[in-house]
Amino acid sequence: MMLEQDPNRDDGAAEGLLRRALLDDTSAVAVSLRVGGLPLSDAVTVIFHGRRDLGTLQTYVTCGSRGAGARVAAHELLRVPCDLDLADAGDRDEAEQLYLEQATTLRDALVGADVVLDVWREPLCELIGSTVTIDHSIELSVRLPAPRLLPTALVAPDSQLVVTPVCSARTLAEGRPPLGIACAQQDFTRIYALADDPERCVEDFLQFAAEHARTLAERLEHQEASVERFLELSDQ
Repeated sequence: MMLEQDPNRDDGAAEGLLRRALLDDTSAVAVSLRVGGLPLSDAVTVIFHGRRDLGTLQTYVTCGSRGAGARVAAHELLRVPCDLDLADAGDRDEAEQLYLEQATTLRDALVGADVVLDVWREPLCELIGSTVTIDHSIELSVRLPAPRLLPTALVAPDSQLVVTPVCSARTLAEGRPPLGIACAQQDFTRIYALADDPERCVEDFLQFAAEHARTLAERLEHQEASVERFLELSDQ
């Protein structure tokens, strides 16, 4: 697996520096795991990237099925904080066994999350009454309170609603990471359990969004009234 630099990316940001570190392969090893047959993502590739000089072993996910020798640009990598932990291996054979177990755990999590996200698509379309698209962008238009698991999201452009799988940061030695489905608009987010009923979750989020909009409107109205009264004082 070859990681290549994106010449158009700004390397001044902290994330840019992190990803730039991936590109120095003098003391790095990248191992890929292809996960195919996904209903929404079609296929993704997991990249386990280790650096001896930095003492890091990190996990990334990218869209598509990338084989040996494939080149992946830094901006195509989604950092997923579910990393391998092979420290308890006594020798190479034990390390290979631990790798197999932990990589399988992550693969199962990715498959499960993609299947659930696909189940969300129909009730989401019906309840919001507008088109829903599948977005494979690494960067989303909304902030999320938890790390993403997949570079796949359902996006409703008319309502600026984003739905995507998220996870908790933990090593894969601890087992399957806690997963959820995040529903997000520009200024608020809710996370639902992966096993929750999608229709109930969408209805709950839309109700929450409506209440949030009413509260915001009341707050703005109150603020405007306060400003108006203050200006009246200065008119006398």
